[in-house]
Amino acid sequence: MVAALSPSRASDFMACPMRYRFRVIDRLPSPPTVAAARGTLVHAVLERLFDLPRAERTLEAALGLVPGQWRRLVLEEPDLADLLVEHGGGSNSASASRAHSGDWFGGAGALLQTWFGLEDPTRLEPAERELYVETDLDGLVLRGYVDRLDLAPDGAMRVVDYKTGRSPSERFEAKALFQMKFYALVLWRQRGEIPRMLQLVYLGNGEVLRHVPDEQDLAGVERKIRALWAAIEHAARTGDWQPSPGRLCDWCEYRAICPAWGGTPPPLPDDAATRALDPADSGALESAG
Repeated sequence: MVAALSPSRASDFMACPMRYRFRVIDRLPSPPTVAAARGTLVHAVLERLFDLPRAERTLEAALGLVPGQWRRLVLEEPDLADLLVEHGGGSNSASASRAHSGDWFGGAGALLQTWFGLEDPTRLEPAERELYVETDLDGLVLRGYVDRLDLAPDGAMRVVDYKTGRSPSERFEAKALFQMKFYALVLWRQRGEIPRMLQLVYLGNGEVLRHVPDEQDLAGVERKIRALWAAIEHAARTGDWQPSPGRLCDWCEYRAICPAWGGTPPPLPDDAATRALDPADSGALESAG
């Protein structure tokens, strides 16, 4: 067994150890949501847009990619089609190709239009898209996917992540940047160089959050990750996965079975301690977009 951690699972544990348990140990599926499905679609379109020659990377071209990318996503995850039926967005992959002008697909188009107002793809040539990154931190594998990695002529790295929601207030910026600093730490360990810029592009309100990391910054992130992993190991040994009730519970898909709200979690599986540290959890490699 190789112990592994992604920024998504790290964020789960920091927010609520019980949520980490439901996802990683109990491996309960997360039902797809309209917002998540739209976000996945927009990410797919922005990835494929850079397959086109520079001059052809227009908003019209991006909108033209929407039906085909949606069909591909539905083939990979058929539940997405059923999700849109409930919201009037189409009934199957065939109808999805005709529904991109409807409200749901129009929402995806609006997010793409916002992105074109923030970045000019004709002036960008990403070095990597959906880049898998991984490094070993004394036996703990840190890993995940970076939406986009840009390289300057001098080799300086810019790490870019797309968010289809709204930018956080200043009070919550540090929490939002944790994922990006996680990736910066991995790239530093991988390539021996600290990324020059971390950039979060929020399509929900057209804001861009930028951060310039340094060695002290990333050393602090490494200490935080080590402490976090020690806490996960302790919970795995003791079976004590404490819920952390708060405002985010209103949006948690596991609230009905959470003991903090009178629910009953499923019995811990016999191999719970192994699962807690096992990289095979279903969400370990998800992109955080």
